This record gives sequence, structure tokens and C-alpha cells, in this order.
Amino acid sequence: MTAAYRLRVAAGPEASITLFDPADRLGGVLRTEQVGGVPVDLGAEAFIARRPEVPALLDELGLAGRQVASTGARPLLFTQGRLHPVPTGTLQGIPAQAASVAGLVDEATVARIEAEPGRPLRWRTGADPSVAELIGDRFGEQVVTRSVEPLLTGVYAGSAQTIGIRSAVPTLAAALDRGARNLSDAVRDALPPPRDGALFGAIAGGYGLLVDELARRAGVRWVQVGVDRVMRSARGWDLVDDEGGHWSADAVVLAVPAPRLSRLIEHVAPRSAAAARRVTVASSAVVALALPGGTPLPQQSGVLVASGEALHTKAITLTSQKWGRRGNVELVRLSFGRYGDQLARSVGDDRLLSWSLEDLDRLFGIVADPVDCRVQRWIDAMPQYGPGHADLVAEVRAGLPPTLAVAGAYLDGIGVPACVAAATRAAGKLVGPGVAR
Repeated sequence: MTAAYRLRVAAGPEASITLFDPADRLGGVLRTEQVGGVPVDLGAEAFIARRPEVPALLDELGLAGRQVASTGARPLLFTQGRLHPVPTGTLQGIPAQAASVAGLVDEATVARIEAEPGRPLRWRTGADPSVAELIGDRFGEQVVTRSVEPLLTGVYAGSAQTIGIRSAVPTLAAALDRGARNLSDAVRDALPPPRDGALFGAIAGGYGLLVDELARRAGVRWVQVGVDRVMRSARGWDLVDDEGGHWSADAVVLAVPAPRLSRLIEHVAPRSAAAARRVTVASSAVVALALPGGTPLPQQSGVLVASGEALHTKAITLTSQKWGRRGNVELVRLSFGRYGDQLARSVGDDRLLSWSLEDLDRLFGIVADPVDCRVQRWIDAMPQYGPGHADLVAEVRAGLPPTLAVAGAYLDGIGVPACVAAATRAAGKLVGPGVAR
């Protein structure tokens, strides 16, 4: 939707812009539904407020007044069968000093972190090991499994083994490239300076408001079919939809997941298709619950769950605490599914709902029956930013013809701000850099 809007602004009202999407509504993984009479985002529900892309886009569209900040409530970690505060003074859970994770890891691990500056560090500029490889070697496995991995799972539905350090913590990789003597120094160098204001932002009324406004401004023709093949033609491109129809285009933006991209372009951009094929993906499911108003929720924003724990969920968002209460209900979101499992594909809605209630009871003693609920599945929607991911992305882009561009969560970051940036870049490729504000 961002790419279509940018193209409309750049190309003017006479341009014909067609959007192919077989879904029941526009927006992809930005999906807002009514739960308990309140709009709730069932996909992405927040953005990093310090990144400029979403606030700038909201302002451009006249929606700046809809941006809201999180309340400041902090999340918890569930590991070793207990709830712990998320450590402070860390970079994505990676501690700058042992005191940050004391109580979360054992005394031997604390001693290992304290002794880390005295161990020789062998780092090659440009290296991109997995998070587990680097952090496990320097600080120990417990730091990985109890502090770092729950945060990565919440973002990518992956693990420390499947995510590269340059994607997960680019500022840390940059500090190591600059010659940090040890990992502790590199973390301290990479920690962002303290800042006022909330870390996360959202849109009052849900992301659906942004999607609707982008669609209105873009003035697209929405065709509710998928595209099966992209082929060259005398005019430029011939798109074959999944019902056998043919569509001509001068230029095309392919805002699809990497596995889908590889199939679409394998005959016209084989180099790009081969690179896209190497991007692995995970699936997840979201259960949104509206509990009776007044149901007691802890004063935290949610819980991130370490792998291997006796819970079904991987993360819980206490929406009413994170964003403030809405309506006459208490809102909670639970996320399920990790890289490598089939849970989101195979477990039925009734079981996911049952698991959600069991986990809320186990963690907080909440036994209230929901007044409403929604289950949303996101199949193959979570790209894994493995070691060397940036090289794969560069290969995808380098192999594309001039009038073919890509956008999506597998390119420059999985969050909404990064997706807005990738879409703006895609539109700029087709009509020139002046497309970006």
C-alpha cells in the first residue's frame, strides 16, 4: 500500500495503478478486527517510535493525531518456570555487565560475563555469526536462552540459532567492526543513549486506518486475485493471474514473501529468484481475547517466553496495560508458533483458545471466560534473518531488471517502519528517488 501511494504521488493522477491481492481485505499482515467491540490489531500492533518512517507517513497523510504511545509498562520474561523482569542495561537482552542478568542466570554464568573482557576476541570485520554462536561463546548458553532468545522469538518467531547478529543487533556488529576489544565493550558502545518518551508507538483505531487512507490516496484498482507468473512482453511485463487472466504493465512492484517471489520471477530474474529461495520463513498464530471489564491484569505490558518452557504461547501482550484500557473489556493477545514447528498450520482454533486460557491461568491466575475472541494465522509470514541475510537481499535486488522492484518484510527489517522504507525504495526505483519525502 505504501508503494502504491508513493507511485501515485510521483506519477500523478493519470497513471493506472493496479493492485493484485486475493485476500478479503487490503493490508497483508496489518489487520484490524473488532474484538469485544474494540478495534484490535491481529498482526503487527506497534512500531519503534524512534524510527522516523511511520510517524512521517502518518503526518503526511494527516493522521499524526492518531499516533499513540505505549504506557511505559514493562514486559516480563518467563524462564525456568518463573517470571522475571526483563533485564535493563541490555541490548536485545545482551548484557553490558553481569549485574544486568544476575538472578536470571546462575553464578557461573555471572562469573563468565565478568571475566569476558580478559578473553581474546577473534572478530573478522564484516562477519555475521548467528546470535547464539557469538553470545553463547562469550557469555554462555544461559544468556542466550534466558535473556536474548525470548526477545528474538517475539520479533521473528525464530531463535538465536536462526538469526544473524547483523540483523538482530546491527549496532553491536558495527561496534565490533570498529575494533571493540571484547563483547562487553562492544555492547556498552552500542547501547543507545537514554531518551525520553515511549519506545513503542501505535495507531489509535488500529493499523486499518493507515491502510484505508493509503488505499484512498493511492487510488488503485484492486483486483482480488493472486499473480501466478511474471513474464516479459513487448510493452514491459505480462502478469498472469491465478485464474488465467493476463495483465500488461510498464513496471511492477512485487510486495510478496520471499518464497512467493522466487516462484514468480524464476524465469525472468533467476539470480534474484535463487537468492529469495534461500530466505527461510516461520509461521505464527495470534489469539486475541476480550476479557470482562475489571479482570485483574498485572501491571506489565506482557510476557516473553523462553523456549522449552511448559507453556504453549511464545509471547503475551497485555494490551490494556501496554496501551491503556479501551472500551469496557480487558484486551490480551497471545502468540503461538516458532521457526521449525507446524503449530500455526495444524492446531485448531478451539485448541489455541484452550491453550490461551490455560497459560493465562498458569502465569497470572486469570480464570475469566472471554466475552469475545479472534484467532488469526500468519502462514510463512515471518522471514528469518539468518547469518549473511544482507548479502541475500543485495543479491535479490541486484538481479532484478530496471522496471521490476521488490518490497516486503524479508528485505530491510521485519517491522513496519522498515517495510515502509523498503516500499519507498521500491517506488523510487521505478519513478526516481524524488518519490521519498
